[in-house]
Amino acid sequence: MKKLLAFMLVLAMTTCLFTACGSSKSEDASAEKYGEGWEFKHGFDRDFPPYSHIDDNGETTGFDVELAQAVADYYGWEYKGVPINWDAKDAELESGSIDCIWSGFTKSPAREDKYAWSEPYSINQIKIMVLEGSDIKSLDDLKGKKVGVQGSTSAQEMMETPEEEGGCKELADTFGEIVVSDVYTTSINDLKAQAIDAIAIDVTTGDYQMSNVDGLPYLDDDICEEVYAIGFRTADTELRDKVNEALKALAEDGTMDKIGKKYEEIYDNLSMIK
Repeated sequence: MKKLLAFMLVLAMTTCLFTACGSSKSEDASAEKYGEGWEFKHGFDRDFPPYSHIDDNGETTGFDVELAQAVADYYGWEYKGVPINWDAKDAELESGSIDCIWSGFTKSPAREDKYAWSEPYSINQIKIMVLEGSDIKSLDDLKGKKVGVQGSTSAQEMMETPEEEGGCKELADTFGEIVVSDVYTTSINDLKAQAIDAIAIDVTTGDYQMSNVDGLPYLDDDICEEVYAIGFRTADTELRDKVNEALKALAEDGTMDKIGKKYEEIYDNLSMIK
């Protein structure tokens, strides 16, 4: 009886060992080669329409979301959308909770070396929004004024970046005060209450706000331009290259164009299909 129990114990341990080893080897190979069936974890801002957001029905949608799903389909990967707290995006990426940051993510000089970047796929502008009827008619009129901006956005970063690096710090230095808010809704309310004089905002977000609130025109001149790309861990250049390859193929076969036409407000910004 003891011999039988000992034999069964050894058999169980051996089976467990080989099963674990086989599973680990299979997972390692999949992770290394990004083969069919690999889970692609797409990290995105849950509230950045039309690039990525969760709609009123609780569904994940947006241009970036659909394009990420198309990349996964191209390779036969399992797509997993992971909505993240935008301020915690770097921690999520480094922990492995997500494989990339893909959500209207600005490739800026300050971020150049922090990520392995994909090819840019969209171009966006930073503009100044004012109240209709404002006496601010040009960028020169912003001298000494209070200008609002949402924190941790590309607009804020560009106002802290010198002009020779693609930013607009020289212009921002002429403002009387930069008023940073948690969300642009607060900035909009401050503008309507005339607690601030203007708002620095990217066109994508600004157009969305303007579609819901009347009387918020832009000044004619852009203050600077930004490009959107996908940020990967610096060590994940192989994954970056595979996604670049898929994006190029999806641009050439019309898939990107088809997705882009669903989002008219950003269609003209999509640089890979021009």
